[in-house]
Amino acid sequence: MNRKSFIKNVGLAAASVTAGNVFAAPAHTSFKNRLPRWKGFNLLDFFAPDPAANRNVTIEDHFKWMRDWGFDFVRIPIAYPCYLDIDRSKNITADDVYKISNEMVDKIDALVAMAHKHGMHASLNLHRAPGYCINAGFHEPFNLWKDEAAQNAFYFHWNMWAKRYKNFSAKKISFDLVNEPAMREDMNDQHSASGPVPGGIYRKVAKGAAEAIRKENPGALVIADGNSVGTSPVPEIIDLHIAQSCRGYYPGAISHYKAPWANKDIEHMPEPEWPGQVGDKYLNKSMLETFYLPWKDIIQKGVGVHCGECGCWNKTPHPVFLAWFSDVLDILTAAGIGFAVWNFIGDFGVLDSRRADVDYEDWYGHKLDKKFLDLMRRQ
Repeated sequence: MNRKSFIKNVGLAAASVTAGNVFAAPAHTSFKNRLPRWKGFNLLDFFAPDPAANRNVTIEDHFKWMRDWGFDFVRIPIAYPCYLDIDRSKNITADDVYKISNEMVDKIDALVAMAHKHGMHASLNLHRAPGYCINAGFHEPFNLWKDEAAQNAFYFHWNMWAKRYKNFSAKKISFDLVNEPAMREDMNDQHSASGPVPGGIYRKVAKGAAEAIRKENPGALVIADGNSVGTSPVPEIIDLHIAQSCRGYYPGAISHYKAPWANKDIEHMPEPEWPGQVGDKYLNKSMLETFYLPWKDIIQKGVGVHCGECGCWNKTPHPVFLAWFSDVLDILTAAGIGFAVWNFIGDFGVLDSRRADVDYEDWYGHKLDKKFLDLMRRQ
C-alpha cells in the first residue's frame, strides 16, 4: 500500500472496533487489573536510530535465562529511523519517514519470534516515533502533537506493524504507541522543561493509531504510556479500550541519582536514602502509595495497567536502590500491576550493571546482581 492509499483507507477504519472481551466495559465497579501481571525486561536491540550504533544484541540464551528465572514479558523500545532505508548522513525528511527497510523490519520480527519461542509476551514500542522522542538532540521534520503530517506517518507505521502481526493474539503481542509523551519546550535540550500533552490532542493521536492497528487486527492489545513522561494516567482515552503504561522511577532523586541526562547539576545532588531525608523532602513508602493512587483508580474504571519501565541507574547506592525498589514492587504487586525493568543487560539491568558496590556472581561470562534478581523473583 502506498502512502496516499494508506491515509485514505485508515480514515475509513471503524472507531467502534474494540479489542474483545479483555477490554470490554465492566459490568461492576470493583475488579482486578485487566492486564496480566507480566514481569520482564526492556530489550534495547533497536533503541538507537542508526542500526550500526545498536550494540545490544539479545541472543537465545538470554531468553532461556529470563524464562528459567520466571519472567514472561519483554518490551522492545524502537527508534523508528533504525528500520528506514535512508541516507543517514542527512536529516530525515517527511518523505523519508515512509521508506521502510524490509531487512531491518525482518530483524525486529526475528527478535519477537525468539521471545514467542520461549513463551514470552512481546510488546513493541516506538521509543522514537515520527515527530517525537522524549530524548533530546534529534532532528524530526514535524511534531507529532502539532502536525497532521506527523500523525499520518505515525498511523502508517503502526498500521505496518499491525499488518505483520495481524494473526497474533493479544496474549502474544501488544502495541505500545509512543514512549513517555510530553510537550517539551525545546526538543534539542535534554534538560528543557516538559509538560503534559493536552488531553484532547493525546486522545486524537492515540485514537488514530489504535484505529490504524485494529484495521488489521481487531483484537489487538494497544497500550498508551502515561502522560507527562509516563507518570500520569490519561483519563481522556479510558473509553477507547486502550491499556495504559505507568513508570517505576518515582522519585527521580532515587532512580536517576547522578544521571546526566536527567539532572543539570549531578555533582551537587544530595546523597539518596530510603527511607530518609533527601534534600528538602523526606522520602518513604507512603509517598509512593500516593503517587500510584491514580493508577489504581483507572484500574477500577476498567483500564488495564502495566509498568512498562522501572528501575534505577547504577550510581544510587545498592542498598538504597533495593530498599526503594522493594517498596515499588510491593505497591505494584498489590495492585496487580506487572513490570518491565529497564534494562536486562546494562546500567539499569540485572546483568553487567557496572555498579561499584555489588558483590556480583559470575553468570556465563556476565556479572549477575543476584540480590536484584532475587527481589524481582519474589514478586
